[in-house]
Amino acid sequence: MVDIATRVYNHKWQIDPIVRSLIDTDFYKLLMCQSVFRNKPQTDVTFSLINRSLHVPLAQLIDEGELREQLDHIRSLSLSRGESTWLRGNMFYGKRQMFRSDFMEWFENLRLPPYHLERKGDQYELTFEGKWHEVMLWEIPALAVLMELRSRAVLNDMRRFELQVLYARAMTRVWEKIEPLSSIDGLSIADFGTRRRHSFLWQDWCVQAMMEGLGESFTGTSNCLIAMRREVEAIGTNAHELPMVYSALAATDDDLAQAPYDVLSDWHDEHDGNLRIILPDTYGTIGFLDRAPDWLAGWTGIRIDSGDPAAGAEVAINWWQSRGEDPQEKRVIFSDGLDVDKIQELHSQFAHRTKVSFGWGTLLTNDFRGLVPNDALAPFSLVCKAVSANGQPTVKLSDNPEKAMGPADQIDRYKQVFGVGAQQPIEVIV
Repeated sequence: MVDIATRVYNHKWQIDPIVRSLIDTDFYKLLMCQSVFRNKPQTDVTFSLINRSLHVPLAQLIDEGELREQLDHIRSLSLSRGESTWLRGNMFYGKRQMFRSDFMEWFENLRLPPYHLERKGDQYELTFEGKWHEVMLWEIPALAVLMELRSRAVLNDMRRFELQVLYARAMTRVWEKIEPLSSIDGLSIADFGTRRRHSFLWQDWCVQAMMEGLGESFTGTSNCLIAMRREVEAIGTNAHELPMVYSALAATDDDLAQAPYDVLSDWHDEHDGNLRIILPDTYGTIGFLDRAPDWLAGWTGIRIDSGDPAAGAEVAINWWQSRGEDPQEKRVIFSDGLDVDKIQELHSQFAHRTKVSFGWGTLLTNDFRGLVPNDALAPFSLVCKAVSANGQPTVKLSDNPEKAMGPADQIDRYKQVFGVGAQQPIEVIV
């Protein structure tokens, strides 16, 4: 097992690449990338870093030169032969050759496109512009670099034994979370912690701890590189990015109202089984389900990623019943801001009514709260989102207005088109 404290201590001696592989990314990014490569190859998109936690002054903490070194290193990466073989030949979700030959030939020759980095006060402006299927692959590694450089900045002045004690305490915390989960009968839980992890080594350690502590209840990881190395399932389906961009491309309000369903129609043509998971909250869950075509009710499940998770599960169950489907044959995946207490509560509340799964993210792979002075390693909310498509702004409403994004006039327009009324704000922690 890697001595994480020693590796962290050694970071101050020389540059240590944070991202060492193009598949050090979430599985859903590759699935979506193939869909975009197939369906929207000429779409130009801009992605931008958004720090929702402005109390974390990234430009004060992170040296611009070091940030550029890490980003430039990522641009030098390409798929290794072993990584390509794994993607081409491995079985994902019960299916071989998940990734088509034309997509793989393109991916094998890919180098990520240029980036734009500029300091704006205490924050960085980091953007990526180009063809959608190229620039979208910047999201996860860009977040990984910013998150880990922030961790390194905080840890930089700690001595070796201080680091040993810090990581011992953090490991104990993770294990103390795993122990009560191991007693939950029928638990199904995966690691979703790539985007806002403390570091790659720490995410890898957390995955190994869950493998040992949870056994078959641990269903896999969203991180492709860790999945390959640890021989566990790569987990993931689709994200808000798809309906956000499709909607930005809509020419009329009628086209806009149809866009989220066009996304899933394209997805339906390509995937089946457990990859047919609806993410309904981009423009409000209730309205999305009320207007959904009947064929969507036949999909495998729903992922709940904003708003009150229990209320979201109730909406999903009621919707399936109204469409003549048996909720006990469907899957509800909870993936927003989870920690042990919430996982236990939601499993107890819904496991007898539907198939329940959990995607455990930041509070698995980056919970260092209270372990250093001034809580300087506490997780914070950093995202990298598609902000425009073919020159038109993207919008996300969510079931939590605190997560809404886009120009104010467009947010108002989208609320009107999608019939979104008053919403209950929920604090965004991660």
